[in-house]
Amino acid sequence: MPRLATDTEVLVEDAVDTRLDNPWRVILFDDDIHTFEEVIVQLVLATNCSAQEAEQHAWRVHTEGKSRVYEGSFEECFRVQGILREIQLVTEIQG
Repeated sequence: MPRLATDTEVLVEDAVDTRLDNPWRVILFDDDIHTFEEVIVQLVLATNCSAQEAEQHAWRVHTEGKSRVYEGSFEECFRVQGILREIQLVTEIQG
C-alpha cells in the first residue's frame, strides 16, 4: 500500500516564560529537629515578615504539618527557599 507524505505543522507555546510569571509558593514542612525559635528567626530573615506572622506559620507547620510561608515570583521564592534551607528547613516551591 503506498504511503502518502504529509506535512504536519506543530505549534509549541513558550510555556516556560508564562509559568515563571504565575504565582509561586514556598511551602515549609514540619520536622522534629528545629525549635520554634529557630524557625521563627529564619522565617523573618527569609520573608521579611513580622515575628508574630512567623510564629503563626511555625504553629501552623507544627499542627498541620506544613504552611505556605511565601508567595511571589519564582526568583523570589527560590531566594526565600535558599535562606530557609540554610538551617536545613524542609521546603518546597510549588507553582
